[in-house]
Amino acid sequence: MKSVKKFAIAATVAALALTGCASDGASGSGDPGGKETSFPVAESVKIDGSPVFDRATEAGKLVIGVKEDQPGFGMRDSATGERSGFDIDLSKWVGAELGFAEDDLEFVLVPSQSREQSLQNGDADLIIGMYTISDKRKELVDFAGPYMADGQSILVREDYDDIKGESDLAGHKVCSITGSTPIQYIKENHPDAETVEFDNMAQCVEALTSKQVDAVSTDEKLLVGYTTLVPGELKVVGDRFTEEGFGIGIAKGNDSLRHYINDLLAENTDVLEKIYDDNLGASGTSFEKPQINDY
Repeated sequence: MKSVKKFAIAATVAALALTGCASDGASGSGDPGGKETSFPVAESVKIDGSPVFDRATEAGKLVIGVKEDQPGFGMRDSATGERSGFDIDLSKWVGAELGFAEDDLEFVLVPSQSREQSLQNGDADLIIGMYTISDKRKELVDFAGPYMADGQSILVREDYDDIKGESDLAGHKVCSITGSTPIQYIKENHPDAETVEFDNMAQCVEALTSKQVDAVSTDEKLLVGYTTLVPGELKVVGDRFTEEGFGIGIAKGNDSLRHYINDLLAENTDVLEKIYDDNLGASGTSFEKPQINDY
């Protein structure tokens, strides 16, 4: 029975990895799902001095960079094109508050290492995809938020006890996404660990389930999402060892838009909590209200 379960999770994660790999090279959008709009669409929204908002308004669509391989946060069904997860619902809510119906949203896959360039080039108007706010990134782009508090943690196989927390990483293979904050943290703080990098998290988790790596490290909430794929096969170990927050990425020069979204987040934490419960409530974790900062 144990081997059957291992095969099941390996197959599930491998399918996610293949979906991510196939999609990473595409620049087009996926179908937002074709559902009725979940949130009331604001009318006559006016935001002066934002090139991004002006461009989106003129085009009649809001382009949002998202992820496709993050259980509970950003997933795309390869058969139907339908997207789901916390960040997808958050995108729909923010879009509605900016005056864009669900049919006016265009979702594009943006790999972690390309997020800043995508915003700078205007390939995406906003990025909503577990985008960790950092001082280094704030030199290149701006953030609204954070909309969720989180921190970095470690995922291992359920039957693997050599790693119980951050202090046990030396001499082990640790995987995370190329260009991400977590992989940089491991490199800088754990030089005795061997880092392995992939373009998306599903590939890291596939490497974990197939025993090519010993651990995966990224945002704790995402790791929790992966444990729900096949319960009892993966576990999050140790305490969170960073305190961070997920923000909505915006190109510099759009302070009015950033302030507008910050106000939305600060005044509607009940909406954020409801979105969290709808997407991640089954994990047994709860929404952590962030301190909204005016970056």
